[in-house]
Amino acid sequence: MSKTRKEKAELIQKIKERVDKASIILVTDFKGLTVEEMEALRGMLREKGVEFQVVKNTLARIALKGSEFEILADQLKENCAFAFGYDDPVVAAKVLGEYKKKNKDFKIKFGAFEGEFLDETKIEQLSKLASKEEMLSQMLCTLNAVPTNFVCLFANLLRGLLYALQGIKDQKQG
Repeated sequence: MSKTRKEKAELIQKIKERVDKASIILVTDFKGLTVEEMEALRGMLREKGVEFQVVKNTLARIALKGSEFEILADQLKENCAFAFGYDDPVVAAKVLGEYKKKNKDFKIKFGAFEGEFLDETKIEQLSKLASKEEMLSQMLCTLNAVPTNFVCLFANLLRGLLYALQGIKDQKQG
């Protein structure tokens, strides 16, 4: 079933919109996956705010042209599916990495982040980083620890002073 020029132009425009919004794009090979497995992967990605789409390489090259992800265009060969990560670039890498562990037929080919080409090794390293939410949580814990420790230290100083004053009072009364 061949698509008309208008349908292809609309598809290219939709892909361009995703490319423009994306902070990271990861390209995968889906050869050997069943429809059910692809839908499960899409669902996992969708839950995390990542869009996943199979795109013809010729259409993808056109959509990538002029974007910071244009470096991916020359690498597109055979079956390609694109994961578009928007808010947190680590999330897309984490979800795809987890799925790769479960399904040996699935392969993460390459990607791009902030204009830099990512090979499979760099994507794996990225997937091991803490997510944005985890980093914010760690930062808040650290920020909260400073005033908490100050209050505890101050309370201990006051407690020590009160014990000393109580000792002096008891000594004078005794």
